[in-house]
Amino acid sequence: MFKGLKKKILVTGGLGFIGSHTSLKLLQKDYEIIILDNLSNSKVGVKNVIRSLANKDFEFIEGDIRNKNLLRNIFEKDHIEFVIHFAGLKSVINSGKSPLEYYENNVLGSLILFQEMQSAGIKSLVFSSSASVYGNSKLNKCSENVPLVPVSVYGKTKLIIEDILRDLYKSDPNWKIINLRYFNPIGAHPSGLLGEDPNLEATNLIPLITKVAKGKSRELLVYGGDYNTSDGTARRDYIHVEDLANGHLAALEKMKLETSICIDVNLGTGKSYSVLDVIKTFEKVSKRKIPYRITNRRKGDLEGLCADPEYANNFLNWKAQYDLEKMCLDSWNCKDKL
Repeated sequence: MFKGLKKKILVTGGLGFIGSHTSLKLLQKDYEIIILDNLSNSKVGVKNVIRSLANKDFEFIEGDIRNKNLLRNIFEKDHIEFVIHFAGLKSVINSGKSPLEYYENNVLGSLILFQEMQSAGIKSLVFSSSASVYGNSKLNKCSENVPLVPVSVYGKTKLIIEDILRDLYKSDPNWKIINLRYFNPIGAHPSGLLGEDPNLEATNLIPLITKVAKGKSRELLVYGGDYNTSDGTARRDYIHVEDLANGHLAALEKMKLETSICIDVNLGTGKSYSVLDVIKTFEKVSKRKIPYRITNRRKGDLEGLCADPEYANNFLNWKAQYDLEKMCLDSWNCKDKL
């Protein structure tokens, strides 16, 4: 049926922040892709930006991974070899307010996707997981084998999906699965045309800082000043979205060499920065003052989290290239709306 046709990659959630940057890199590497996105937290105009930057066309389908018939039609119509699965709700804070929505969207949606992949005989998957599966680890750096004790609903959904995939692999070792555990993606494409532009209210740091720097908010609220850290604010391992996108390419290339695999891989820099560190760095690159006020901690926020990226460095031959200043500079230079 598909003889002579070039194999394609299905990218779920491919118009979102990380998905769009990864989709662009796939096209630049001459992969054929299909993007499936329900536009719940992304914008349809992103597809034209990707096409323009890549100078290459691709198929876009507006739809939801919970739609079995839609997935079945895609898998029957196109010669899909790999799936990169980004689609999912991602706010730690909102997940605690709407747990059923997160379990239904993230877990049920993923389960339906995996069922349809299995039915179609498509058994190669890169999954967008999260460092939130580690919870409040007391280690300076988290390797992939530390205990998994997520404290947020969002983190729990990611761990459940990972567990489903591990059980699926045990039942059928013909699967090839790489779970990429992201730490804290920030930054934007160096062109300034592609960045983080959510439809939903932002709850993560950089979009909130950017709003203050551009005069759209009066001050930044810093949630928690009494953590057991160097300056009392929470610390995170921030990673440039371009580095993260390159991590997906490295995972894909590694997967192509394997006949059977199910592994978890951290994507981070191995360095952590406090909220105040990020504010100071953003002030430096933007040459704008960021007024801030320290307030109460938010439920679900962690004190500190940092990657041990050694396994990714060795196994995927991948290493983060960009520092915090570059991340903040690209975020600042990104255009407001698509």
